[in-house]
Amino acid sequence: MALQNEQCQACSVDAPLATDAEIREWRHEIPDWKLIEEDGEEKLQREFRFKNFREALAFTNKVGELAETEDHHPALLTEYGRVNVIWWTHKIGGLHRNDFICAARTDELYNEAQ
Repeated sequence: MALQNEQCQACSVDAPLATDAEIREWRHEIPDWKLIEEDGEEKLQREFRFKNFREALAFTNKVGELAETEDHHPALLTEYGRVNVIWWTHKIGGLHRNDFICAARTDELYNEAQ
């Protein structure tokens, strides 16, 4: 099943971090996302470009709705003409399958907005 068609699963503090093999596999579905490290935690980051602030803000709100629906919340930075999105699982301090699902669904929201 494609990641964008999946729903996030409830994640507890003892949930396992994504393995290196899982990360390699799942990244094939979200090739535009960067794997970054902040504060010792692996995260997924992507910058999305827009024509103006209004479009960037509308996209930010759609990502916010996705986050609320999935009860999984990213870091969002909205600026004129761009939105920076970072997904990671706060509870476990790194990456989980949920982050890849939300990244794929964020890509889908962006494609719909274009």
